[in-house]
Amino acid sequence: MKARNIVIGQRVEQSKAQRAKELRHRMTQAEQILWEALRANRLGGLHFRRQQVIDGFIVDFYCHAAGLIVEIDGGVHDHQAETDRERDQILTAKGFSILRFTNDEIKENIAAVLARIMDACRKSISPPRVGEGPGERS
Repeated sequence: MKARNIVIGQRVEQSKAQRAKELRHRMTQAEQILWEALRANRLGGLHFRRQQVIDGFIVDFYCHAAGLIVEIDGGVHDHQAETDRERDQILTAKGFSILRFTNDEIKENIAAVLARIMDACRKSISPPRVGEGPGERS
């Protein structure tokens, strides 16, 4: 089941909200590139938020309609791979889908990154076809 209404009405600690605001003002180059492509519903009319607090975590980008989290992994993530895996497990258990991209992927082939994001959103938002159950979509 996809996560719905997780962001709406959630309680967010003031310190987390402030940290997310700081991160929005200090985006990395890769985050800036991706945000330019996602902002203002530019990707298929889908609304994305940046540095969104979800269940106590600050995620890089989030599309509520698709329940999709998009994370950009820079060098710091090399040293926190286990923490990232645990966080991903918690969020996927709550029904979110997560896509991870490296800084290099975004800088070198933004078109391919956007295609993967759009594909994930379409799969999440599209209702199953008649006779097709969960997990049977190709």
